[in-house]
Amino acid sequence: MFAASGLNSRNNRRQALIRILFMLMTGLLILPVLIILTTLLYKGGPAISFEFLFGNPTNGMTEGGIFPALVGTIWLVAVALLFSVPLGVAAAIYLSEFAAENWFTRAINLAIINLAGVPSIVHALFGVGAFVLFMDFGTSILAASLTLAIMTLPVVIVATRESLQAVPYAFREACWNMGATRWQTIRRVVLPNAVSGILTGVILEVSRTAGETAPIMFTGAAFFLPFLPESVFDQTMAMSLHLFVISTQVPGVPDELPFGVALVLIAMVLIMNSFSIALRIYLRVNKKW
Repeated sequence: MFAASGLNSRNNRRQALIRILFMLMTGLLILPVLIILTTLLYKGGPAISFEFLFGNPTNGMTEGGIFPALVGTIWLVAVALLFSVPLGVAAAIYLSEFAAENWFTRAINLAIINLAGVPSIVHALFGVGAFVLFMDFGTSILAASLTLAIMTLPVVIVATRESLQAVPYAFREACWNMGATRWQTIRRVVLPNAVSGILTGVILEVSRTAGETAPIMFTGAAFFLPFLPESVFDQTMAMSLHLFVISTQVPGVPDELPFGVALVLIAMVLIMNSFSIALRIYLRVNKKW
């Protein structure tokens, strides 16, 4: 008497088919990543050695290591984060917690959306005009990092704003009823509960910053510079530009060398992201709501 009806049986089969379809679609998303990583490990693995990681390029960049490019990439990512994260978080706090809904905030939101869609080569030309020439930073780590910071700023703003708005509004009301000011509520309650989401934007920024080539090509990255930078006003090599150069501009490069550089670049991004992901998981586990 409790047997499933024909309608229930059809619904269950349809649901099983949809579940299988979504599983296959997820597998198709993961498959290219696995193929890329496998190819890089197979073709670039033989190039990885102590000399490759900690040596300078030699013999016209057809031999030697990538240490100057590796250190330069860390410089670029760190300085870009130093400028973009505080500015992006501050802008998101204003838009989420202080700004009224009017034409001015709508114009700001439109500008953020448009900034996210600007091609990287346009950001490069803006960086040349604004930071290299107008502010007279020259072709330097500072000019390149500021260009990268401007380019990735929308990611930080959007991720932070979504995280702030995800904090229940009742938390704010409870603080205001206890006599806390708006800034005290944001600093003591809203921001601590939104940190895990903010780190998502930082993770995305690290990945994009480390892999961009056009914005740094004209503003601070050097074709060949076999020594380490001493300040933000020096030029530096970068992994992404180094990979482009040895893949397209330098003849006689061994086949495994570009794959080795790409493998190290991906590994470096994964290591940087792992720290942020571990911190984000820790904060989410210890969240009190």
